[in-house]
Amino acid sequence: MSNNAWLIAALPLGAFALIALGARRSPALSAWLTILAIGLGGALSLQVLREIAAGARIEQSMEWLPLGHGLGLTVGFQVDPLTAIMLVVVTSVSLLVQIYSLGYMHGDNGYSRYYAAMSLFTFSMLGLVLANSLLTMYIFWELVGLCSYLLIGHWHERPEASAAAKKAFIVTRLGDFGFLLGILFLYWHAGTLEFRGLEEAAAAGRIPAAALTVGMLLVFCGAVGKSAQFPLHVWLPDAMEGPTPVSALIHAATMVVAGVYLMARTFPLLEHSATAMMVVAVVGGFTAIFAASMGIVANDIKRVLAYSTVSQLGYMIMAIGLGAMSAGMFHLFNHAFFKALLFLCAGSLIHLMDTNDLSAMGGLRRQRPITFIATTIAALSLAGIFPLSGFWSKDEILAAAASTNPLLFAAALATVFLTATYMFRLIFLAFLGNPRGQTHDHPEPLSMTIPLLVLIVPSVASGLLGTALFGNPFGSFLEGRAVTAEVNLPVAGISTAVALAGILLAWVLYGDGRVEASARLAARFQPVHTLLVNRYYMDHLYNGFVARIVLGFGWLSNRIDLSLIDAFVNGIGSTTISAATSMRRMQSGQLQAYAWAFFAGTVALAVVAALPLLMGTR
Repeated sequence: MSNNAWLIAALPLGAFALIALGARRSPALSAWLTILAIGLGGALSLQVLREIAAGARIEQSMEWLPLGHGLGLTVGFQVDPLTAIMLVVVTSVSLLVQIYSLGYMHGDNGYSRYYAAMSLFTFSMLGLVLANSLLTMYIFWELVGLCSYLLIGHWHERPEASAAAKKAFIVTRLGDFGFLLGILFLYWHAGTLEFRGLEEAAAAGRIPAAALTVGMLLVFCGAVGKSAQFPLHVWLPDAMEGPTPVSALIHAATMVVAGVYLMARTFPLLEHSATAMMVVAVVGGFTAIFAASMGIVANDIKRVLAYSTVSQLGYMIMAIGLGAMSAGMFHLFNHAFFKALLFLCAGSLIHLMDTNDLSAMGGLRRQRPITFIATTIAALSLAGIFPLSGFWSKDEILAAAASTNPLLFAAALATVFLTATYMFRLIFLAFLGNPRGQTHDHPEPLSMTIPLLVLIVPSVASGLLGTALFGNPFGSFLEGRAVTAEVNLPVAGISTAVALAGILLAWVLYGDGRVEASARLAARFQPVHTLLVNRYYMDHLYNGFVARIVLGFGWLSNRIDLSLIDAFVNGIGSTTISAATSMRRMQSGQLQAYAWAFFAGTVALAVVAALPLLMGTR
C-alpha cells in the first residue's frame, strides 16, 4: 500500500472533481462523496502506518523540469514515520469534521460548494504531507492557502467573512514569499530541493553554515505565516468568520499545523544552525504567551479557541527550536484531537444559541450535557492536567525548555497558567450559572453528537502513546530508534500546580457564570484591558502601515506615472500627431499648392548652396 500512498490524496481530489462535474446538484450526494473519499483515505492511512511501523520506507520522484547541466526540478512523494503520523491525523480529524458538518451545515445555500471546497482542502493538505521536496510541498502549500480563502469566506455575502478571507490570504502570502525565497536560496547552494538530498548536503557540509542559516530562516517565514506566529498571527482570530467545522479543521489538522510540519520535516537542516534554532524557539515561545494573554479577555467563544490555537502552535514551534522535534510533533498529534473537539463543542453551543458571545450564554450544561462533558475533558487536556493527553506532550516540551532555556521555560509556565484560566473562564461562562440568552429550538442531530463522543477518546488517551508505560511508541516510531520517555517529576508537578492555580482563579472570578467579574476587572485594569482587547494594536499597526506607507507609495507612484511617464509618452504622441496632421495638410491634391511648395524648396536649396560662396567673398 505504501507504494500507492498517493491514492490517499487522490480520493478527496476525485470527490472534488465529481462534485464540480455535476454531483453538486445533489447536496446529499456531495456530502457523502466527500465523507466516503476521506473515510477510504483514512483506512488506507492506517494501513500505511502499519507498513511503515514494520520498516517500509517509500520515495518516488519524477523529473518535472530539466534545466540542463545535470540540474532539474523533480516532484514526488515519500512515506516515512513523520508522513504516516500526519496522514492519520489529517484523515481522521477531517472525516469527523465532515460527518459533523452534515448536521451543522444542513440547509446551507452553499452546501455542495462547502463540501467541494472541503474535499479540495483535504487533498491539498494530504499532498503537502506526502511531498518529498520543497518544490512539491510549496505547490500544495499554496493550494492549502487558496482553499482556506474559499472556506473562510464561505459566507461571502457577509462583509466580515469576505474581509477575513482576504486578510488570511494576504497575510499568509507575506510568509509564503519568504518561504519561496528560501526555496530558491537553498536550491542555489545545494542543487536539489528533495528533502533527502538537502539533508545529505547539510550533513556533509556542502551548504555553507551562513547560507544554511539564511535559507532556514527564510523557510521559517512560511511557517510563521501558515502557523500564525508573531508577527503574522493577526489573520487567525478573524478567520473565525468561517463556518465552525472549517475552524475545527483549519485549527486542528490542516492549515495552521502545516507550518509546524514544515519545520519538523526540515529539522535535519535546521539542527545544523544554532542561530536559526534559537530564532525559531524564541518566536514560538513569545507567540505562546503573547496569544494566551489575548485569550483571557475575548468574549467570542471561537476567538478564545483561536488564540488558544496560536498559543499552542507557539509551544510546538518552540519545542522544535529547542531541538525537541519529537515532543513538538507529539503535541501536534494530541492537540489535533482535543482542539477539534473544542471547536466542535463550540459549534454545538452556537447551533443552540445562534451567537458566539459568551456573555449571552450561561447554564447550557442542562441543554447540552454531552457538550459540557466533552468541553471539560478537552479543556483539562489542553491545560495539561494529568493523566489526559495534553499533559504528556506539554510536559515533554516544558522539560526540554527547563533543561535548555530558563527564560523560555518561564514563558511556557506563564502560558500554562493563562491557558487554564481562559479555558475555564469559557466553561464557567458558557455552561454554569443561569441562562443569560434565549436558546433556539435546534435539536442537535446525531451527526453532530457522534464526533464529540469519538474525539473524547483520543483527548483522554492519545498521550499514553508517549509514555514510558508503553515504551514511548510515538517517539520511538518517529525517530526510528528506541526512545525512553521519562517524566520530569519536578517540572510536571510545577506545571500541574500552575494549571490548577489558573483553574482556581477562573473559578474565583467566573464560577457559577459570574459575568460581572469581567466588567469589574476591565474597569480596574482599564489600560491593560484596552491593550488586550485591541490585540496589542497589531491590526492598527498593519492598517496604518498599509494606509500610510503602502497606499501612500501607491499614490506617489500613480502621480509619477500620470505627471511624468504618461505626460512624456502622451507628449511624444501629441507631437507626432501634430506633425502628421501638418504633413497631411500638405497633401491637398491641388497642383498650384504643389508648385508653390516646389518653388519654395528650390529657392531654399539655392540659398543654401549659395551661402558658402557669399560667405567666402566676404
